[in-house]
Amino acid sequence: MEPTRTAADSPDFLAGQFEANRDRLRGVAYRMLGSSAEAEDAVQEAWLRLGRQDPATIDNLPGWLTTVVARVCLDQLRSRTTRREDPLDPLSDTHVPDPILRRDDEADPEQQALLADSVGLALLVVLETLGPAERLAFVLHDMFAVPFEEIAPLVDRTPAATRQLASRARRRVQGTAPAPDTNASRQREVVSAFLAASRGGDFDGLLSLLDPQCVLRADAGTSPLSKVVRGAREVVSNALMFRQAAQYARPALVNGVPGLINVIDGKVMGVMDFTIVDGKILELNILADPPRLASLDASFLEA
Repeated sequence: MEPTRTAADSPDFLAGQFEANRDRLRGVAYRMLGSSAEAEDAVQEAWLRLGRQDPATIDNLPGWLTTVVARVCLDQLRSRTTRREDPLDPLSDTHVPDPILRRDDEADPEQQALLADSVGLALLVVLETLGPAERLAFVLHDMFAVPFEEIAPLVDRTPAATRQLASRARRRVQGTAPAPDTNASRQREVVSAFLAASRGGDFDGLLSLLDPQCVLRADAGTSPLSKVVRGAREVVSNALMFRQAAQYARPALVNGVPGLINVIDGKVMGVMDFTIVDGKILELNILADPPRLASLDASFLEA
């Protein structure tokens, strides 16, 4: 005799529940992988696995989906580590995670909510330095409040050992990732001043906006233009690059904070993300890798 089916077992119900959890799952995957495309793939894989699972065996669907996405991401991170033949590759320090672009509108409550619930590129850069298990423990526990008892089986450790993983990751993040200003209006003022100084070739103006310990990270893929520059004067030595890009720059939200994107003939040619602390630019992350830029949607600028 077949088990009795309920409404909760129906495909339509499961599809609805999956969609209700999609944003959270995408958030987990993006923080784990730092890639929008790979995050979408991980979420899609969770949907495919749900289709192969007997719903009657799932007690907590949101938790089950989170676990599946986390496992897929962990496998992906471990695969990256295995494929990395030269861990001392100088380009590894220049990697800028995929940005999330949105229209910058101070009057739009949805955009303001994004500001409050965003994960900055500077933090994602630091997450890239964590081991796969550390990253999973930190993201799931510190960012999504998943109990260590549920994370432990994913990393084949005890809850106590998993707690140590997250603690180690947390210390590294807190010791490296800057705590940016949360005043969006002040951030916009600094970005606007940077854009004006860049367009005018104002060396002194640019220098006045930078923290003395400012770091510039430019990711142009495999191009020799990829580099990391440290120190305000050294960063300003790239003023010509800023000036060339500034004529095409448009304000936008980059991972929830004010930034700039360069658009030519409707195509994204560059993205600049700012980490601003105490009114000064502490970190500049520039994505200029053509294949990755081609996947970014800037159609909102025409709205």
